[in-house]
Amino acid sequence: MDFAFLDTLKYDANGLIPCVAQDYENGEVLMVAYMNKDSLRATVETGLGNYWSRSRKKYWVKGESSGHTQEVKEIRFDCDLDCIVMKVKQNVAACHVGYRSCFYRRLDENGKLVEEGTKMFDPDKVYDK
Repeated sequence: MDFAFLDTLKYDANGLIPCVAQDYENGEVLMVAYMNKDSLRATVETGLGNYWSRSRKKYWVKGESSGHTQEVKEIRFDCDLDCIVMKVKQNVAACHVGYRSCFYRRLDENGKLVEEGTKMFDPDKVYDK
C-alpha cells in the first residue's frame, strides 16, 4: 500500500483531520471523531476505525474497551482534502452513552432537544469507571 496520500491531506494546526463514521448499508451518521496520520494509517492497515482522542490526548481503536468495533468498508475524502467520511460496519453501537449513533437527539418544532432511539447497552456495565 502506498501511503503517500497521507501527506496530501490538510490537517489542522494540531495535526488532526475530522472523520465522519457512517453506516455503510443505510448511510446513518454514527459519530464524528478526529484522526492523525498514524491513526489513519492504522485504520487502512487494520481495517478497523482508529482515532485520536482530543480530550485524552491519545490514540484509540474504536471498540478497544467496549468491543463495539468499526469495520471499515470505504474511506472517502472531501474536495479540500480536509475531512474524511468512513463507511463502516458498526458492531453494536458507536455512541459511548449507549445509542447506536451519537446523533440520537433532534431539535423539535418548539426548539427542544428530543431523544430518539433506544439504548443498545448500559455504559456503566461496559466501561470501567
